Parts: sequence; structure tokens; C-alpha cells
Amino acid sequence: MKYFHRTSIPPETVIDQANAFFGRRLAPSEETSSGRRYSGTIGQIGVRVAAEGGHYTLVTVETNQPGESEADRLAKQFLTRVHALAEPGHVVRGAY
Repeated sequence: MKYFHRTSIPPETVIDQANAFFGRRLAPSEETSSGRRYSGTIGQIGVRVAAEGGHYTLVTVETNQPGESEADRLAKQFLTRVHALAEPGHVVRGAY
């Protein structure tokens, strides 16, 4: 599954958030300046960031598992946290 989110959070901050969020659950398996990949028994999750339009960051989160898997839920939960970081008043409503 692949998910996209556009945010005002800088790319470096998104990568730091990914390390903090996924690093507790999965082992880092690849690191580049624009992304990270994490692996574990639940599968793989990749996070890529790209500056877009000067003021925005495009965040792409991809799993190697089908929708509604544990890896898929973690990916969606991470994007929800990035959204809440950019908009503190955002109410999280998903049951991830």
C-alpha cells in the first residue's frame, strides 16, 4: 500500500518523527537523505519526503503488505501524527 500526505512540516522534521515513531517498533534497514526504510516481523515500511512548492513537504509512506495489515495501520497512524503536528487542533478519528 502507498499513502501520500502534503504538510507544512519541514522534511528533516518528518524524518525525525519517522525515526521516533517507527524506530520503537521496527529496525531501520535503509537510510538516505530523503527517506528511511524499516523492517520487522510485520513487514517493511518506507518513508520518503520531498520538498514541494517551496512551502510544502510531500510525504510518501509505503508498505509491502496488503491494506489493513499491521504495517498498513502503522503507516496510516504515522501520517495522522504528522497531520496533528502541523495542525495541533486536528482531532484524530481513525481506529488505527
